[in-house]
Amino acid sequence: MNALLSLTLVFALVGCATWQAPAEMNDSALRSRAVSATNEGVRVSATVLSADETRRLLGTDLTGAQVQPVWVEIRNGTSQPKWLLRTGTDPDYFSPLEVAWSAHTTLGGRTNAAIDEHFDKLGFKNPIAPGTTRAGIVFTNPEQGIKLLNVDLLGQKTLVPLTLFLPVPQDSAAAGATAAQALFRYPASELTDHGDLDTLRAALERLPGATTQGEPLNIVLMGELEDIGAAVVRRNYRRDARAADMGQQVFGRSPDAVLRKQAEARAPSTWIRAWRAPLTFEGRAVYVGQAGRPVGGRFAPADATQVRTHEDVDEARNLLVQDMMYSGGLDKLGFARGAAAGERSDGLRAVLFFATRPLSLADVEILEWVSLGGR
Repeated sequence: MNALLSLTLVFALVGCATWQAPAEMNDSALRSRAVSATNEGVRVSATVLSADETRRLLGTDLTGAQVQPVWVEIRNGTSQPKWLLRTGTDPDYFSPLEVAWSAHTTLGGRTNAAIDEHFDKLGFKNPIAPGTTRAGIVFTNPEQGIKLLNVDLLGQKTLVPLTLFLPVPQDSAAAGATAAQALFRYPASELTDHGDLDTLRAALERLPGATTQGEPLNIVLMGELEDIGAAVVRRNYRRDARAADMGQQVFGRSPDAVLRKQAEARAPSTWIRAWRAPLTFEGRAVYVGQAGRPVGGRFAPADATQVRTHEDVDEARNLLVQDMMYSGGLDKLGFARGAAAGERSDGLRAVLFFATRPLSLADVEILEWVSLGGR
């Protein structure tokens, strides 16, 4: 009987969760450090929550759940209702009730129901009616240092796109031992601007063909950082620099940015290693880089310390091109010589020109720079 009574008490104590509905719901601190942008009569403000702010507003710590809450406020100054497309912000975004479930306890009963109600109440709600302002939390995957936040607002036959760069508090769920790298910038005196496609193509063909470790540089990304960032985020690429990436050198330095596309079960497959090049096109930045995949692709161990690049780098390059076509941000596409050739490589680099979304597949201009084979 004593054992049964003890067991009952254990379950009762487990069911009496420690979660308490926060007494304070003031968002003034979030509002005071929000980053804002305006486009086509719509103003968006957003802030990444710190760990303390997460506990204060949500009553729990989401660090273990690997969820990064972002406070978003949208003022709709148009005559049409707008809908926030959450998958444009994060293709793997978390719903409020999904995150609430991570805070549940066994036999939580009414407490778990209260958690669900609280998280659902704080989640961002559509639509944003004309002339109104709506605020709420969007639950995203973690980023470190600076978070690029896509905001795609759908209206009647319209899409209002905005891109914000949000500082990530050091104590947030994304904070880790590896600090986020700041993008490399050249002094203006070291940049050569090209105003036409012919001189640009010649300059691209003179760029290094491979890293100092022999990895082919088979892609060029060109455009405003907001537009490039928006395109890769919409296709589920995330910053994920590893030791094997940092060993690659171009222009005497490690990659300025490394992104990986998350595959099934969060196993990384395709990567992008990119370096800012000392040239611009019509004032826009140019990045030379590598699209590659590990040997084994999605079947490679996600935590492998030694990464070998699959020799068919052309396939990874072409898959990236197709991905960016579907991103809604690709404006022009060309192929130029200059990448290191190999047994399974044609030595061409894909040159991708980005513009502000939304663009369709039919909008992409194909530059007839080189004759392509059957790949």
